[in-house]
Amino acid sequence: MSLTKRDKERQLRELTQIVTGIRLFNKECGKGGEGIDNLPSILNEAIPSATMNIENELNSTRLFISRYTALIERQNAELLEEPEPDMLRQAVINCRQHEAFLKVLLNDVVVATDQVNTLERDLRSVLIQLQNTIQSKTAVPTNQVYPKFISLAKIWTGFQDEMVLLSVISNIQANLEPFTRSHKEVLQDSILQPLLTGLILRTDEERIAETSGLEGRVEHAPHFKNLEFLFPETTRNFAQLPLQYKGFCGFSIAVHDRLLLPGNPLVGVLRYKDHFFCFTSKEAAVKFAADPDRYIAHIAEAAKKSPELIQLLELHMQFSTITPYGKKCRTWSHDRETSNQNETLVYRQRYTR
Repeated sequence: MSLTKRDKERQLRELTQIVTGIRLFNKECGKGGEGIDNLPSILNEAIPSATMNIENELNSTRLFISRYTALIERQNAELLEEPEPDMLRQAVINCRQHEAFLKVLLNDVVVATDQVNTLERDLRSVLIQLQNTIQSKTAVPTNQVYPKFISLAKIWTGFQDEMVLLSVISNIQANLEPFTRSHKEVLQDSILQPLLTGLILRTDEERIAETSGLEGRVEHAPHFKNLEFLFPETTRNFAQLPLQYKGFCGFSIAVHDRLLLPGNPLVGVLRYKDHFFCFTSKEAAVKFAADPDRYIAHIAEAAKKSPELIQLLELHMQFSTITPYGKKCRTWSHDRETSNQNETLVYRQRYTR
C-alpha cells in the first residue's frame, strides 16, 4: 500500500532524527559523531558575551540619556538656547528608543539562558537513560531506544535554534547602531562638555530613589473626587499594573515638551478611565490629576511633533489609524527578502514558545 506524501515526509523526518540521535550518542561515548560541534559549550561562551555586549551598550545609551536630560533641565531652569532645545529632545527620544530595543534584546538573552539550561538538563537525562538501557548489550529492541534517539535529536535542534537566535540578536544589535549615530555626531563631546560643567548627572534609578520615601507619596485630597491613587499595600499585583506611556511621567511629557522621565509608581499610580499613570513626583501627580484630559491631549500633540513617540509610548489608542508595531509584525507577508524573513521568523518563535 503506497504512503501519502505526508506519511513519507513523517517517516523521513523520524529516520533523520533517529540517525542524528545515534550520532549524538556515539559522540558522547567517544565512538563517533565526528563533525558535530559542541553546541552547549559554544552557547555557554556566547551567551555571557552577548549579555555583556548588550549591557555595555545599554550603559552607554543611559549615560547619553543622563547627559541630555540634565542639559534640558538646565535649559528649562535658566532659559538657555544652546544647544538647540528641540535637538536635545530628539536626542533623548532617540536614546530612549535605543534603550527600549536593547532591553528587549537583553530579556531575550536571559530567556535563551534559561532555555539552554533546560536543554542541557534534558540532554543529560536522555543520555543517562540511553546508557542505562544499552549498557554493553549487543542488541536492544528498537522500541526501547528509537524514541530516546528521537528525543536526543529534538533537544539538539533546540540548541541549534538558540544558536540562530543569538546570531539574530547580534545582527539586530549591530543594525541598530547606525540609527544612534546622528545625535553623537551633532552633539559631540567638544560641544557638550563645557555645558555639562557643574551639572549632576542622575540615572533613572537615582531619580526614582529620590521620591521613594513616604514623604514623596501623594496624599488624599478632596478635590480629586472620582480619581483614585493606588499604592503597593492597597493594590493586588501592583507591580504588574499596565502603566501608561511605558512608565514615563505624563506630566513631564506634556509640560516639558516631550521630556521622557521615568515615573515612580511608589509616588502613587493614578487610575483614570481604567488607565494607570505614574509620575516623577507627587507635585507632578497632583497637577496632572487636576485635569487629566488636558495633559493627555497635550501628549497627543507632542506625538504629532515626534511621531516616533506613538510607538515608544504606545499611543495607538489616540491615533486610531496607527497599527501597533507588534501587530504589524504578525501580519507581515512571507514574500519578504529571505534574510529578513528568516530573522523575523526565528525571533518571533521566541515569543510564541
